[in-house]
Amino acid sequence: MKKLLLASVALALLAISPARAAEKLLNASYDISRELFAQINKGFIAAHPGVTIDQSHGGSSKQARAILEGLEADVVTFNQVTDIEALVKGGFVAQDWAAKFPDNASPYYSLPSFLVREGNPKNVKDWDDLVRDDVKVVFPNPKTSGNARYTYLAATAYAKEKFGDDQEKISAFITKIFDNVPVFDTGGRAATTTFVERQIGDVLITFEAETHGIEKEFGTDKFDTVVPSVSLLAEFPVAVVEKVTEKHGTQELAKSYLDYLYSPEGQKILAENGNRVNDKAVAEEFKANFPEVRLVTVEDVFGGWDKVQKEHFASGGLLDKIYGER
Repeated sequence: MKKLLLASVALALLAISPARAAEKLLNASYDISRELFAQINKGFIAAHPGVTIDQSHGGSSKQARAILEGLEADVVTFNQVTDIEALVKGGFVAQDWAAKFPDNASPYYSLPSFLVREGNPKNVKDWDDLVRDDVKVVFPNPKTSGNARYTYLAATAYAKEKFGDDQEKISAFITKIFDNVPVFDTGGRAATTTFVERQIGDVLITFEAETHGIEKEFGTDKFDTVVPSVSLLAEFPVAVVEKVTEKHGTQELAKSYLDYLYSPEGQKILAENGNRVNDKAVAEEFKANFPEVRLVTVEDVFGGWDKVQKEHFASGGLLDKIYGER
């Protein structure tokens, strides 16, 4: 009986050994990437039989907080650099994470774009139209959503071009846009539901990839995509969560998973789902899907993500002052 018990314990220990744990990953990703990573995971698993990829989705900033509070994600595929930097400060991700993969660890990119109802009845063409009294705007809460933070920064970049260094006018412009938002959802997918299914608002601001997905699912006869005169480069950073992979014994599998995003097959899946990619051959193949747009960067307009975090997103920063008690 004792020998049988010892054998059972040994088998139980084998079941939770790093070798077994290495067959499974958890990817914590942003809110509107569910369909994308369902396809990415299918492709990766086909090349790695026996592997399981679990997904966790939510607002990017909310996901970062969840990891800091105990969510054991092996990899993160976020939509904002500052959310990975929060994990760096928490000791979960290496300080040189951006150098561990090509293109500053951003395998694909997008931009804030507009989705309007078919025929564009309110004639929304640019950021200026979002401050009109007759236009209701939908995007998620910038306090919890990386998607919405890009919207905030893109609108601010436009306002800076329009008003120069007049911060009072810039803040008034952004405040008016916020005033025109009937409801602030916590994440991008909830905002999509508000606009598409609940029929609230005249224009949804979200990543270009999401506008493509909505048109694909609900039909191009119901919605139109409008690309503004200027938008902000939205890179999608990825990283291995070393503190977790060391515990799980999943370091190599985690790296292989993120490497797959850079492979021709991975890049094609990304492009098929409305994302812009860096692989030249794949980008050329899908060129017709992506209109030309003047993109500005966080570095050019705001002086980099560190400065953005301190001036805009830190407690008591410009975003707090504009967002107020909404």
